[in-house]
Amino acid sequence: MSSITGLHHVQVAAPPGCEDAARAFYGGLLGLEEIEKPALLAVRGGCWFRGGAGELHIGVEEPFSPAAKAHPAFSVDSVATLDRLAASLTAAGVDVRWADDAEIPTQRRLYVSDPWGNRLEIVAVRES
Repeated sequence: MSSITGLHHVQVAAPPGCEDAARAFYGGLLGLEEIEKPALLAVRGGCWFRGGAGELHIGVEEPFSPAAKAHPAFSVDSVATLDRLAASLTAAGVDVRWADDAEIPTQRRLYVSDPWGNRLEIVAVRES
């Protein structure tokens, strides 16, 4: 029996000075809520967001190298929501890459990169 009860947060790295772009992308385009970073950690740069019960922490790393394979996966409530989000991201100039539906037939998935090239997945469970 595992004592793990859930996933608290995921951290992705970003270069110094990333905060404005993080707020525009993660807060503005993806609609995550920015949450206050504790004062002792805030001096390191970056920012934190919440979506549902989980958090996404943007941490400053130097030298910076984007995660091209490893990625957080966000869930949305429906395929229709995923389609609307994809259209919004595309309109904002974000390259949306759809996953092959045959890989996981119960899910519709897409991939995007954040402003620094980190891979993100967004998933909707297909209704039966």
